[in-house]
Amino acid sequence: MTEPSLHPLCEPLAGLVGTWVGEGSGSYPTIEPFRYREEVRFWHVGKPFLAYAQRTWDPDTGAPLHAEAGYWRPVAPGRVELVIAHPTGVTELAEGTVAAGRIDVETTAVGLSGTAKEVRAVARTVDVDGDDLRYTLRMAAVGVPLTHHLAAELHRTA
Repeated sequence: MTEPSLHPLCEPLAGLVGTWVGEGSGSYPTIEPFRYREEVRFWHVGKPFLAYAQRTWDPDTGAPLHAEAGYWRPVAPGRVELVIAHPTGVTELAEGTVAAGRIDVETTAVGLSGTAKEVRAVARTVDVDGDDLRYTLRMAAVGVPLTHHLAAELHRTA
């Protein structure tokens, strides 16, 4: 079976396609700072979206830390939407811009299961430069306003 062509609407996101691995660090006013290893994968099936899967683990013990999955949807020139689910009972719907290797999005809606921690907003900035991907993530949760939570640098492995 041959791989389908990238949908033309996905062209602004084409630099994301592949598997990325690297390291990051996290902090938040309610927790101790931490480090993590991460793998992110973006792929397409020829439709107007990229599929997305992410996982992190403790760099010292290898224990899993977090995962999320979803879709990155280009919806108009320079505009993108994210649909992301977390195994902690949180879902994100986010919208924003994509231009010149930079993606900036912020949630327009957050869904919470009955047992999820309170998350009010998430904002992500992703910069892609060839085989290097850097991102920051800000979060408003558990009574804390939108503030820095994560930063990582990943490198394309495939």
